[in-house]
Amino acid sequence: MAANLAPTARTREKPSGDEEATANLKLGEFQNVPTLTLSEARLLINAVMDHRKTLRTVDETETLIKTQDYLDVFARFKQKEKIEAVERYLATKTELELFERSQLGSLCCESAEEAKTLVPSLTNKINDQDLQELLDEITNLRNPVY
Repeated sequence: MAANLAPTARTREKPSGDEEATANLKLGEFQNVPTLTLSEARLLINAVMDHRKTLRTVDETETLIKTQDYLDVFARFKQKEKIEAVERYLATKTELELFERSQLGSLCCESAEEAKTLVPSLTNKINDQDLQELLDEITNLRNPVY
């Protein structure tokens, strides 16, 4: 007995499959699209939710709650001022793709080797000394030394 299934309301485009974040960064249609760090995403979602609460139009779905929980755990920067400082600093690194900048701001790697392992496309774009200075600056923004 065959089930009569209603057709879906819209067809979904099949993923092109040509996107990859390896040594050769291929982001397809997302190549020059602005990206967010996890901290920026947390800040944005929390601001939208706070605004919706004032309008009493909050619809907290399970997916939204899980996303917020994930961002609360993995966002490295919690204060708006620090998030903005990291973004301003990373924006000066124009030799890096937007995707690479947001990855560095989210991962907060301790060493150039770690960063190049997690973001392989950095390997031929920035030398280890410059990358380490960048990572140290991000660390200082996260844990200021007084």
